Amino acid sequence: MTTKDIHPLLDELEDTREVVIRRVVAGDDGPIAIWAAAAQDARLAYAEWCAAPGAPMRAAYLAAEDQADAALASLHAHAEPRGLVDA
Repeated sequence: MTTKDIHPLLDELEDTREVVIRRVVAGDDGPIAIWAAAAQDARLAYAEWCAAPGAPMRAAYLAAEDQADAALASLHAHAEPRGLVDA
C-alpha cells in the first residue's frame, strides 16, 4: 500500500477530536498533560538529533517542537478564559 492509497482512506475517517497521550504525569489535567508529553517528545527528539545529526533527525526534531509549540498555545488559550494568564 502506498501513501497515495492511504490518503483517501484517512480523508474518509471522521475526526473524533480525541488526543492520545503516551505519558501522563500524575496530577496533570488534559491541556497540561498534552503539553508536557509534547515537550518531552521534543526534548527526546533533540537529544536524538544531537546524537545522530542529519536531515531526517532534524526534521523529526522540528516536527516534535512544532507539536510542543501548538500544545503550549492550546494550554495558553485554555488558561486565558479562566483568568489564569496575565494579559
